[in-house]
Amino acid sequence: MYISARERQLLEILLTEKEETTVKDLADRIGVSGRTVHRDLKNIEDILMEYELALQKKSGVGVQISGNPEKIRQLELFLFNLFHTEYTPDERQTIILCELLETKGPVKLLGLANDLNVTIATVSADLSKLEDRLQPFGLSLIRKRGYGVELEGDEAGKRRAMRNLISKYLDEAEILSMARESIKKRSTQHINTISERLLGLVEKKKLLIVEKIVESIMQELPFSMADSAYIGLIVHLSLAVERIQKGEGISINHSYMKIQQSSKEYRFAEKIVAQLEQVFNIKMPKAEIAYITMHLKGAKLRHDHEYLIEESSLQVAIKAKNLIDLVEKRIETDLSANRSLFEGLVIHLKPAMYRIKHGMGISNPLAEKIKMDYPELFLIVKQAAEQVFTKYHVPDEEIGYLVMHFGAAVISRRESANFKTLVICSSGIGTSKMLLTRLQEEFPELKDVQNASVMEFKKTEPSDFELIISTIPIPDYEKEYIIVSPMLTRGEIAKVRTFINKYKILNSSKKRFAFPLEEQANLKNPHNFIRGMRTLQKYTGTIAAILEGFELAEIRERKTTEEILFRAVQGLAEKQTVSETAAIVDALIRREKLGGLGIPGTSMALYHTRSHEIIQPSFTIYSLENPIVTAGMDGVKMNVKFLLLMLSPQESSEEALEVLSHLSSLLIESKESIALFESNDEEKIAAYLSSRFKEFIDGKIKHIRSV
Repeated sequence: MYISARERQLLEILLTEKEETTVKDLADRIGVSGRTVHRDLKNIEDILMEYELALQKKSGVGVQISGNPEKIRQLELFLFNLFHTEYTPDERQTIILCELLETKGPVKLLGLANDLNVTIATVSADLSKLEDRLQPFGLSLIRKRGYGVELEGDEAGKRRAMRNLISKYLDEAEILSMARESIKKRSTQHINTISERLLGLVEKKKLLIVEKIVESIMQELPFSMADSAYIGLIVHLSLAVERIQKGEGISINHSYMKIQQSSKEYRFAEKIVAQLEQVFNIKMPKAEIAYITMHLKGAKLRHDHEYLIEESSLQVAIKAKNLIDLVEKRIETDLSANRSLFEGLVIHLKPAMYRIKHGMGISNPLAEKIKMDYPELFLIVKQAAEQVFTKYHVPDEEIGYLVMHFGAAVISRRESANFKTLVICSSGIGTSKMLLTRLQEEFPELKDVQNASVMEFKKTEPSDFELIISTIPIPDYEKEYIIVSPMLTRGEIAKVRTFINKYKILNSSKKRFAFPLEEQANLKNPHNFIRGMRTLQKYTGTIAAILEGFELAEIRERKTTEEILFRAVQGLAEKQTVSETAAIVDALIRREKLGGLGIPGTSMALYHTRSHEIIQPSFTIYSLENPIVTAGMDGVKMNVKFLLLMLSPQESSEEALEVLSHLSSLLIESKESIALFESNDEEKIAAYLSSRFKEFIDGKIKHIRSV
């Protein structure tokens, strides 16, 4: 029985989907017209008849394969074992690219044509299309008559292309399973040709060894990594070892190397490299350590309670605010008061901006589906991102995650009741937020919902949750949980509803307890509670110092920036907030020379530094009757009427830095907050800060209670 490549694609989609699929959806997913799909579906009906199956058609709803589950399984196995004598254009180009990446030197077009069972003209046409796919990686093709075709570009670009291919065609759960040796042997079945070819880029045994090394080092990291970032690092390291063993070296700019060496992530990268060198008996260049450092810096933070602690947090907040402003104008919906959206974008954009700047890319298996399900919102967010990140290319995978944040903000505002739930997502906080919002929209009783990655799930106590929902299979976990897609289909909603109803009936006896079960559970682990209280003490101590030391002073004389800073710091020295004035002023001036401190779109500039001469954290505002001119964070000169001064001791705790970072985000959270900080009203600003810090602490207390 002959099945064309396009018919095989359609069958694979229909067999995968549990709900009806529209002809338009099918056409969009394989890149053809609706008329072509209608024509192919007639042939598919003939194929289905041989397996005693039928193509069920519902007008206005879509099409779906129906019949005996055993017959459906037989068809799936047939397609799985089918020898691919015909490939789709995308598959052909991927196979060609794999061959070019693995081969050092030219590849003959005739050899490629024979392998793919097509003409040389077809291979030539595929190569032309392939050139567009290579541009983002800084790669190109050398094509000469009689010579063949060769991939040209540096080693870093080739590795990025390899990682991109693996993340595009291999599911994260599949890579995780493979790394942990949980893929079942398929001795009688052929693995999908594309997957088989891509897995050839990374040796399975090597991947497993690297995974064990990375997992041990990850326990020491001061932050969490999303599974996508964790897997990306493992794949990167496996490719690095493979390429070094083949004699392919990588280089990096010397000045950029020095920047990486000064970061805390570099120390962890050194530990990883030391173990890799020992295990594989190789010598890895320092450039490899720098690239590993980039991966660690580009890791996506997982939790809403993990705020940004670097000084660049305000610049990230400005980008988030600009995105919200642009999107809300296009969709004609007020999003300025949605604090969850703002904070979620800030958390996501910190590592995202790093990835975008360095062209690292990220895997987003939902990108294509998001494009199809939310085409208008995707286009609006994409255009907004292009306006905000004018100097850089933002890939569709990153846009997809941003769409999730905005989609979650627009979908639902319902309050929910109490039903403690753990949601496990592999693709980062954007996916989690979308799923959490959909769950709370459909099930108001899901009030206490937390999210975690598969890696973090190991550290949790599953019995603390009434319901566990995951977007991927959980390795080595045998108890009951529900697997859903981040978009939550009708069938999945029914499945969750059935579980909740059953749980309520079976556990109704819990009502006899005099206090909530979650509080009782917390009493079982007093060490967590004590640790939480110690952490809370660091937060409240920092907040108290800031609020007690806050003041708004007016400076009427015409002075230079350095004179204003000297007067401001001298005033803090008199209050014993700092121990030495000149050194701190010098540090502030040096910081200004590194980049603008003016906040674009306002008349404020935020001067900040950390120093051994600073005794306790402080935040003060100086209203200037005679404005000063300084560079904004966007590099444009601006008039500054309000000089904001934020100081922190050199050895501040992460909790203290988190409070200051949160404060910097409040400055430009909304038009109202900007107006308030420019109001010259010390009493109102102090009241606002007190109110917002109270909310901040309430959130921390809630988190401590849930641990």
